[in-house]
Amino acid sequence: MNRNHAILAAGCLLVALTLAAYWPVNGHKFISLDDPRYIYDNPQVKAGLTWPGAVWAFRTGYAGNWHPLTWLSHMADCQLYGLNPAGHHLTNLLFHVTNALLLFLLLHRMTGSLWRSTFVAALFAWHPLRVESVAWAAERKDVLSTFFFLLTLWAYVRYANTECRRGESTADASPAGYGPHTTVHKSHFTFHISPFYLLSLVFFACGLMSKAMIVTLPCVLLLLDFWPLRRIQVLSPFAIRHSPFVVGEKLPFFALALAASIVTYLVQQSAGAVSSLEHLPIRLRVANAVVAYVRYLFLTLWPRDLCVIYPYTWHVPLAWVIAAALLLAGLSGMCLLRVRHQPYLIVGWLWFLGTLVPTIGLVQVGSQSLADRYTYIPSIGLFLLVVWGLDEVSNRLPWKRLFLPTAGTLAVAACLVCTRHQLNSWQDSESLYRRAISASNENYIAYDGLGSALEAGGDLVGAIQWYSEAVRLNPHYSDGQYDLGTALMREGELDDAVPHLTAAIAASPAFAHAHINLGKAFLDEGELDQAGLQFRVAVRLTSNDPEAHYNLGTVLLMRANVDQAVACFSEALRLKPNYGEAHGNLGIALMRQGKPEQGAAHLAVAAKLSPADPEALINLGLAYLKLNHLQDAADQFSESLRLDPESPSSHYHLALALTRQDKPQEALPHARKARDLAQAAGQSALAAKAQTLMDRYQ
Repeated sequence: MNRNHAILAAGCLLVALTLAAYWPVNGHKFISLDDPRYIYDNPQVKAGLTWPGAVWAFRTGYAGNWHPLTWLSHMADCQLYGLNPAGHHLTNLLFHVTNALLLFLLLHRMTGSLWRSTFVAALFAWHPLRVESVAWAAERKDVLSTFFFLLTLWAYVRYANTECRRGESTADASPAGYGPHTTVHKSHFTFHISPFYLLSLVFFACGLMSKAMIVTLPCVLLLLDFWPLRRIQVLSPFAIRHSPFVVGEKLPFFALALAASIVTYLVQQSAGAVSSLEHLPIRLRVANAVVAYVRYLFLTLWPRDLCVIYPYTWHVPLAWVIAAALLLAGLSGMCLLRVRHQPYLIVGWLWFLGTLVPTIGLVQVGSQSLADRYTYIPSIGLFLLVVWGLDEVSNRLPWKRLFLPTAGTLAVAACLVCTRHQLNSWQDSESLYRRAISASNENYIAYDGLGSALEAGGDLVGAIQWYSEAVRLNPHYSDGQYDLGTALMREGELDDAVPHLTAAIAASPAFAHAHINLGKAFLDEGELDQAGLQFRVAVRLTSNDPEAHYNLGTVLLMRANVDQAVACFSEALRLKPNYGEAHGNLGIALMRQGKPEQGAAHLAVAAKLSPADPEALINLGLAYLKLNHLQDAADQFSESLRLDPESPSSHYHLALALTRQDKPQEALPHARKARDLAQAAGQSALAAKAQTLMDRYQ
């Protein structure tokens, strides 16, 4: 078999086994964690690829992130597959397969080593830590940003090899970057902006617009310049030699990374996702970061008890921190000592350490101390280090031709088995969270997630039980307090719901939906001032949320601030044109403004959008009465009675419409029924009106 055939065979094997390993994911459901707001409850995404949606993708900081290309990819999925989860999962899988293939081809191009490149790509593709990034539909940003990350490296390597051939001489005739023994003798270099250089910048920008975690890519380029591209020489542990352009050419990359970091920080801070130093002091962040690095190492080497969320550790034993720091320092020192003879050690190690920096917790976002998905790119460095290191060790053994193939085959086979097992946890939300609860201790986030899964399945009592356990374990967990308060509202227990929603806001003041639901609770209790205050805060926090505008408009309408209410309902409809309740309330407000034609038009839309809502039909009938469209009014009241035969209001207004059509014999039974029902319900005013109508013809 010649080399090209071997490359093709290795690539096909990698693709086929990756597809086979993850194929069950196409039968999985969406999960309750982020999938709703990223996909099936997001009106912009559900609409598919539209121009307004594209504008929204580039302008929004929704979900605490600015990643327009990720939004566009979800929109494309909805355009192709609708809300069928199989299609969304398939797209993630195809990106992951492509990433594995790109990594294999990239490593082979840089190093010239076929089987070492194959093993690194296989470990990357089949390790169980990858399951979260592939099986979680909302984690599209991981596989998509890595796709552009690897394309950036590919374009950069093409550029670097071209420039080496233009201006650098090497010790052998092989192209720069092939083989570990290439030595640069001369640093004469003329910087040339090639198409591949510009293409690498474009790919990097696309990656940053998919997920800002790849901001460390310029540092990865410098590592590759050292090994395997050999554009930087180490003369001693404290001296290096390189062309001045090796650093200078990275400045545009660093500029893009800085801009993306600033935008991401501002967006996450405005969304309330960034923990303050008062909430999480720097010493705790550093301690957690040091321990997290070691935990990532052990999870890579021994992927046991993986789960969707690892809660933040608030009390880190000092002994753990010291032991972890010593281990990291020892490994770093070993790699530095071998920097000239085994450069891949320091490159792999710094790749791992460096690409984890944005998510290691020094800037804490969210409630997790670490996450499987954060290893998607960093693990490549570890696999480089291990595979190249084992290859060098095997060359010193008498059975060297068997050692690496055997060890590698056993490792990737174990990964495949573990990955298929881990995939079972991602079938649906309930499976996912039950697995997390069994794999960790006092995982309050998992308890809350299990409650959400049960609530979505209709088991509200069971959901409240798990929500209560989550807030018992962590009373300051805003999501848990919000979920418990919202569930209690659904049960009608408003007095119990208010303290939990208040606690959610106290823990996370920018939690817009907690403000909305607390406002709803106050509204149901008749406390209009408190409700209006909460809705105003919600509108300020999330101006693109139609529900916030609708609820504020409802309070204003009840307060007889009709003009302001009309403005709120109109904004809600601009954001969500098919918002039936907003059409209904806007119609009522316009009627009060003396605009019956416009009001009736919106009430007709509300009745069409909610054909099973008797109240919408009654309101439309009242509008037709106002316009003197008597038969149309009677038709609406009759339909509302079909839906709710015991409605005194429907009976009375139907009697009124029939009376105005001079049909007293048809009107009297409905007037009598309205009086009796109203008296039984204690609605004395309506009963009196019905009696007056009866007296007119008796």
